[in-house]
Parts: sequence; C-alpha cells; structure tokens
Amino acid sequence: MNASQDLPSAAERSQRRSQVVAALQAALPAHALLWRDEETTPYECDGLTAYRQSPLVVALPETEAQVAAVLRACHQLGVPVVARGAGTGLSGGAMPHALGVTLSLAKFNKILKVDPVSRTAVVQCGVRNLAISEAAAPHNLYYAPDPSSQIACTIGGNVAENSGGVHCLKYGLTVHNVLKVRGFTVEGEAVEFGSEALDAAGLDLLTVMVGSEGMLAVVTEVTVKLVPKPQLARCIMASFDDVRKAGDAVANIIAAGIIPAGLEMMDKPMTAAVEDFVHAGYDLTAEAILLCESDGTPEEVEEEIGRMVAVLEASGAIGITVSRDEGQRLRFWSGRKNAFPASGRISPDYMCMDSTIPRKRLADILLAIQEMEKKYQLRCANVFHAGDGNLHPLILFDANDPDQLHRCELFGADILETSVAMGGTVTGEHGVGIEKLNSMCVQFSPAEREQMLALKAAFDPAGTLNPGKVVPSKHRCAEYGKMHVKKGLLPFPELERF
Repeated sequence: MNASQDLPSAAERSQRRSQVVAALQAALPAHALLWRDEETTPYECDGLTAYRQSPLVVALPETEAQVAAVLRACHQLGVPVVARGAGTGLSGGAMPHALGVTLSLAKFNKILKVDPVSRTAVVQCGVRNLAISEAAAPHNLYYAPDPSSQIACTIGGNVAENSGGVHCLKYGLTVHNVLKVRGFTVEGEAVEFGSEALDAAGLDLLTVMVGSEGMLAVVTEVTVKLVPKPQLARCIMASFDDVRKAGDAVANIIAAGIIPAGLEMMDKPMTAAVEDFVHAGYDLTAEAILLCESDGTPEEVEEEIGRMVAVLEASGAIGITVSRDEGQRLRFWSGRKNAFPASGRISPDYMCMDSTIPRKRLADILLAIQEMEKKYQLRCANVFHAGDGNLHPLILFDANDPDQLHRCELFGADILETSVAMGGTVTGEHGVGIEKLNSMCVQFSPAEREQMLALKAAFDPAGTLNPGKVVPSKHRCAEYGKMHVKKGLLPFPELERF
C-alpha cells in the first residue's frame, strides 16, 4: 500500500531504473548496488509496516566519497533520494520513493573516537544507539537517550527523528545530547552543523538538522555527549486504581520540584500484555502503574526516593514497591522496554502512535482513548513517557482486513488531533513521515507550513531529499479538511480554515 505517492507504471519504473543503475554503477562497486526485486523487497518499509513501496534502486555506500558521488549522480538526474538507517522508525519516514533511490547507510557502523576527557564520542551514522554506551562503559560513561529500540536503532536515525527514551525527562532528547553532525547536501557537498565547543559560528542550524527527517541533508557522522554513569539508581513501581489519580500523580511529582531520571506510565491492558511476556513483577490489578526512577549518589537517591514516595502516597497510590537491587530495577524497566514486542504477541499488527500533551491532561487523553476504542471497535494499549507528556498508544488491528486498517487510521488521526485540541502536538519523537501528514494540516496554519517548505527549499531547492513527507501540500490539506467536514469527523472548529 502506498500512502503518499502516485504509482508509476511498470514501464516507467523499468526505464528509470535502467538510467539510474547506469549512473550509479560509476559511483559504487557492484556489490553495493541493488535493483532486482528480490534484493530491494527488504527495504520496502520501516517499522510502520502498514505502508510499503519497493524502491527503484538501493545504494549501499561504504565511504563518504561514495555517498557524495551517489548524491551528485541523483541530483543530476533529478532522482529522489531517501536515506535509511536501521529501518526501526515508526512513522514511515524511510519508506522508499517509487522512482527514487534508497540510500542505506548501514555500513557506516564504526565508532571513530571515544574521548573520556571531553566526555564525547564521534561515531558514524549507522552505529547502534546502545553500542555507543557499550563503547563508553570502560570509562564509566554512557549515552543518555535510550529509545526502546536502542538495541537496533542507529544514531543517524535518532538524529533524523530527534528520538528520546525513558530517561529523556532528566537527560533530554537527542537534540540535547548531540554536539555536531557531519553530512552532505543534496548536491553532494560536505557540510557540518554544530561544534564541539560551547557554541558554533553563525545560525544555530544544528537544531534545525536534528528532527528534520532526512529532508535537508544526509548525515554520515555524529558527535555526541557522554555522561557519567550514576553511582546508584532505584525505581519505584506505583499502582493506582484510577487512571486520573495516576495522571495527577505525574503532575504532582513535577510540581514538587522533582525531576526523576525516568517517569513512565502504563495502563492496565499494556501492563497485562507486558507481564505475560517478561514477568517484570507488575501489579495486574491496577488500572495504571507508574515507574519512577531516581539516580545519582546513594544519598541523593535515598532522599529523592523518599520525596517521590510521599507524593505518590498523597496522590492515591494503592501500592508502592521500591526496587531492592539492580536486578529488580532492570526487571521493572524490561517490562516498559518490551511494551512493543509484547503487543505483537497479542495482535497480528499494531500501529504505534506518538503525540504529546500537557502533563495535566494525561488522564483526559486516556479516558478519551477508551471512548475511541468503542467508536472504532479496536483495542488500544497505552504506554507514556509520562514525565514529558509523550504518548505511545498502540492500536491493535489486523492488516489483512482492509476495514480494520481503515478504522485504525481513523483511530490514530483521532488521537493525534485530540492531542492538539488538548494543547499538545502531533509528534513527540517518532517524527511525521507519511503517517501524520494529514494531522499536520490540523496543527499548523498554511502560513506556518509555507515557512517549513521555505526552509526545505533553502537546503533542497528541487525537493528531491525524502520528498512527499513531513510537510503536507496545500492541496492535501484542503482535501483533508473537506473529508472531515463531509464525514462529520471534524475534531474541532479550527480545521474549517483548511
């Protein structure tokens, strides 16, 4: 299924493929160029498996010179280029273009330098997130952002999506932990953003690059910050008999001036799915549980744990368990980290949504999602980066049933647009990709979207880097507005302006 492109004919694809292959054969060795169907099929989607498109050609460069050569060749031909890392993204950001080249950077997997004095690491874009911490471990350092897919996802993809993780509340997202990125423009020109110093000359384009979803340049090298491993970490599992009490507890912890290392929330359906999978020791009678972690020196942890326990008790927790050792702490987190695979065991397919809301509205969005389950006749299990209001509802469905897929899409759009209505945004860390194009019409005005397109044009005038994603066209938003009004699905009046 193709979500954003008009499919070309077989003859058009064949003719274009021959032209592109001929051009790229001069830039790459034979083993680094794939174009036969059996070779390109594995690249047809990322973690958003509901939408698929076979790439015209897959390029697997091994050096920066080869990356530059591929980009120059494609630019001369006017061929779209979609950069790809590990393919773990969940918004369709790496879905290929039907007449384009998928530029796989999987072979850029070297850790170039770990500097314990400056607490930095220089790594190629294809290095796995967790591998950075593994390399830094001998120096008692680690890389803080820890997406659930950190065992597989790459740092280049983290930069593209501005990924977070369960510890991002205290330590920040990717944008707060990256000092510099190196890459290439659409024309194949080398470019760097940021600096290892406290500031970089000129405009702050590093923060523009982080989260740009491969639309502005192709990143090949990243310099990241490393932080010292805490002396001690302990985790609280708090149970609640009401989701509103759990949501209020999150707001109360932050209001008390406490910034936990991690503050996560799971509802009852998700807790049940996870406990059956990893046996983390979760309370299956609770309507919601919170995982609250403290790290630092033993004295700091003891004091902060005590303060959080007091807030949780005052907020109505019916059960509180503090990890007694490192093994139990890791079991608590193993449940949260395995929420996605656990969901895969109870449903043929799931669509993982990603939006943000103000912390005080956590209970409101959970109750709204429960009503949506009835409306769309689909189940939904929920996990939250509760501390910063980042939602990850997992809508369970069967992709082999077109009607279920359609209802899942409507369900997802409803969640995103309800998040905006509650004062939030349509994405937290998964990006927009193709999944949230329509929802961008809801959150941003035509003038705002024009500014986004103008920024892209400054980097990529022809619009050939990851085209058709992230920022919707005027036509798309106009049609989406008509569809919602016609079908009575208008989530709030502001949409009428489209």
